[in-house]
Amino acid sequence: MQFGKYQFKCTLQKDAHFPPYKGSTFRGGFGHALKKVSCTVRHGECVRCLLVERCLYARTFENTNSKNQTAGRIAQPPRPYIIQPPHETKCHYLKGDSFDFTLILFGETNEYLPYFVYALETMGTSGLGKKIDGQRATYTLDLVELQGQQVYSSIDQQLATDIRNLDLQLPPPSPVENEGDLSLILKTPLRLKFDNHLQAKLPFSLLVRAMLRRVSSLFETYGTGEPELDYRGLVERAKKIEIVQDDLHWFDWQRYSNRQEEKMLMGGMIGSAAYQGQIGEFIPLLTLCRELHLGKQTAFGLGQIDFQWQSA
Repeated sequence: MQFGKYQFKCTLQKDAHFPPYKGSTFRGGFGHALKKVSCTVRHGECVRCLLVERCLYARTFENTNSKNQTAGRIAQPPRPYIIQPPHETKCHYLKGDSFDFTLILFGETNEYLPYFVYALETMGTSGLGKKIDGQRATYTLDLVELQGQQVYSSIDQQLATDIRNLDLQLPPPSPVENEGDLSLILKTPLRLKFDNHLQAKLPFSLLVRAMLRRVSSLFETYGTGEPELDYRGLVERAKKIEIVQDDLHWFDWQRYSNRQEEKMLMGGMIGSAAYQGQIGEFIPLLTLCRELHLGKQTAFGLGQIDFQWQSA
């Protein structure tokens, strides 16, 4: 599966006020900017548009492309992107301050990178965040990088032609009997549903279910097909892994939904947890999901994890 992780480096042209968690702000601005540069119909009328199968906005935000519609047993295909906003909880910024964010693209969506760069540059001229003196904060897009390689610079306003994305694959399995200690960090809120209920605890089996669901859906929709994994066996063996430390807590944040025209709570688990047992065979999944995020609303940057693993 093609995987592109692009770092956008920007400079504010006005004072700014952003919420502590900025995922909704950046995702909303991105959506409006992409629609502005790639679409001419009114919001909500994609299904009636003759160009819907070719429209980049519809393919990115509405899941209307034909590949997604035929993606096997997936009820709702995952979005082909993730926006990782700045992790800092800082709210007030001054003119001239720099800030970075990351755009992750899956599969053939990477081929449309010029449109995304243009949209996110346009987002800077439209403004973001809460209005100050009647205006939102504008910014300039200074640089876009991929794995340390310059992709775009505001100096020459040229996009690189030799962009090399990663071919993301599931790493080979580790021995089942490989015991050790795992420290899991939830860097952004993790929203997981089980039996149709949001979960506030994270037993290892629930984590493994979420990883399997994320990997299988992304690879089936944007890669070479669903990976051949021992899904049932992995979940059953995960039930034997003990949680030895639980420092997770619930974090609520609020966003405004233009689609539903109301404020919505988007809480999730955040913090850390430690597990012990025969964890070795799950490390390839964890390594992959460290890049892919987990759970619901990953497009907002939710479900970003990290971990430390020490074999016994």
